[in-house]
Amino acid sequence: MSSSRVQSHRAGQSSEHLTCQGTMVPVYNIAGSRRIGDFGSRSEDRRRRQRLVCSQLAESSGKEVAEESSAGAKNKSSKSVLVVGATGGVGQLVVASLMDRGHSVRAIIRNPEKGKALFGDQDPQQFQAHIADTRQQEVLAPSLFEGVTHVICCTGTTAFPSKRWDGDNGPEKTDWEGVRNLVSTLPSTIQHFVLVSSIGVTRAKKLPYNILNLFGVLTYKKMAEDFLSNSGIPYTIIRPGRLTDGPYTSYDLNTLLQATSGTRHDVIIDQGDTLVGETSRIVVAEACVQALDLPCTIGETYEIKSTEGVGPGKDKAKWETLFKGVHKSSSSK
Repeated sequence: MSSSRVQSHRAGQSSEHLTCQGTMVPVYNIAGSRRIGDFGSRSEDRRRRQRLVCSQLAESSGKEVAEESSAGAKNKSSKSVLVVGATGGVGQLVVASLMDRGHSVRAIIRNPEKGKALFGDQDPQQFQAHIADTRQQEVLAPSLFEGVTHVICCTGTTAFPSKRWDGDNGPEKTDWEGVRNLVSTLPSTIQHFVLVSSIGVTRAKKLPYNILNLFGVLTYKKMAEDFLSNSGIPYTIIRPGRLTDGPYTSYDLNTLLQATSGTRHDVIIDQGDTLVGETSRIVVAEACVQALDLPCTIGETYEIKSTEGVGPGKDKAKWETLFKGVHKSSSSK
């Protein structure tokens, strides 16, 4: 099916802790796991559940908008968002954006020192960091997800061998097994799961993507996409192009909120995996956060790129127009 594009015109616990506002916030390393089970024959149940969640999210979103209007200031959200890959190039921007919106954030990190250096002192009622590794199924205990309502997964590694592959951090372990382990362990109460993937995952045998896929990164990302979409969990998949801007690994949260993508603020969203181009990490993070509040994105997969122009910024209505403007039948995904 031919693609159509819409462009915005305006754009057990460990002993490690992180310090938050003078208090020691526990960073958990939890043993034990629980799996949801085989998802293979659940397509109709999945569709029913997604329709139900869409209606619930629409109602919830309306209530939150009303609450924000009456408050007139920074909103307090009922969402508790788990960010996986929180210290990565996209993940750190997602954390900053969520906290700026008043959401409660639970971050999964592997390096507590890096987490403390990046996120600094935060209100423990709004931010908690937990040590865990999605590549290790045994540390993803159900207690890690207690109270979590939404998930944004930004994990990933390099397409070609690099220092980032040290410690068994190649594409198979990180982009496939890690996502599979996470999805398998999540409780059925999760309202929305946003996964950051990549353009080209369905074109892995074609130039230039076959070169990018020499070590399987696109193949493993597509396997993770498929596993999530068949899991019964309401999902949105965001496929960016080559990432630009950042990663801002030495910045604190306040600085992250000031990060810009130069003059390339405008956004093009597509479906069908035909899009080509680069994508600002800032735009990817914003797309993930916006998707959580938009029921229309549930069950959808989007490709996204940055281009010259003003762009939608943080305007929810403009993002909704962008997402809805490219919707096609499920056969095209």
